[in-house]
Amino acid sequence: MDRPIELSLEQQFSLRSFETQVQQMSREQAQEFLVKLYHQMLLKEKMYQHFLKFQWGLEPGV
Repeated sequence: MDRPIELSLEQQFSLRSFETQVQQMSREQAQEFLVKLYHQMLLKEKMYQHFLKFQWGLEPGV
């Protein structure tokens, strides 16, 4: 994996749109948004861990 991972054109557009939205936020709005975003990232990581454990047979299905 020598090549860096690049964003698709759609992802680049989405990122640019996100940048514009963030620039229009107040400091308080941006701080609140970052906390919520971090929470979602942690949940996503936890879900990936759960799915991988299940897929690899390390965790029984529910």
